[in-house]
Amino acid sequence: MRRAISGNTRVAAVVGSPIVHSLSPVLHNAWLEAAGIDGVYVALEVDEPGFASFIKGLRATSLAGLNITLPYKESALAAAHDAHPRARRAKAANLLSFGDHGTIWADNTDGLGLLEAFAEQAPGFDPRAGPVAIVGAGGAARGAVAALLDAGCPEIRIINRTPARAEALATELGGQAYDLCDAEAVFFGAQAVINTTSAGLTDGPPLDLPLAATPEACVVMDMVYKPLVTPFLAQAQALGRPTVDGLAMLIGQARPSFEAFFGQPPPRDLDVRTLALRALGA
Repeated sequence: MRRAISGNTRVAAVVGSPIVHSLSPVLHNAWLEAAGIDGVYVALEVDEPGFASFIKGLRATSLAGLNITLPYKESALAAAHDAHPRARRAKAANLLSFGDHGTIWADNTDGLGLLEAFAEQAPGFDPRAGPVAIVGAGGAARGAVAALLDAGCPEIRIINRTPARAEALATELGGQAYDLCDAEAVFFGAQAVINTTSAGLTDGPPLDLPLAATPEACVVMDMVYKPLVTPFLAQAQALGRPTVDGLAMLIGQARPSFEAFFGQPPPRDLDVRTLALRALGA
């Protein structure tokens, strides 16, 4: 049954580029319907040159807030007037809330979603047990590094196609930076490997890394969720490695976002993962 849209309907959105693949509207709108909330959640494509102007223009509206995805998480934090400490530490935001007098509040729930995803799909993983390798050095990587360090991870290894970006991230948050050519050494002894890049998206370039160098118990995660089993995760599964998919993280980070937008947590008894898998055709 379609919900009526009125002048009182509370509106939130996810912003990125590309954005057509996003499952966030599926999750949030299902929660809204189940909770009986007069709200709607949409996806908005914004080109990179116009992002700052777009955010500035929303300050005078009644928009509930925005989720931010690639490639704007660092720019989103810069657009905010104040931020949660975890967003400031990560120097990236995936959540913007609009307050009185045009103020913008930034948060980063990516780390919460990442840890929830590991707890759900790899419950034996303990971030305190050893090194974690992070592939990528963008906004998503920042959220992951900050969350893992807060959870007690003793060593973060950051590997990126552009070493200077990995070095900057390691200097700002902690960890060691590596070039892609050092991947075998980076993966050796790692308790987990997490892909934070968009490589692996449907119709996108594959992520070709030597996962065979990881220990047998190493957990491999890909933040990409379309396809649900990326070539990176398929390679890990073929090697017998436990895996965590990006959909689990998406749902985990969406829960606190929903509460920020609509004033209450989403219904826990609704199986949004099944709805998302149906949308994926999985």
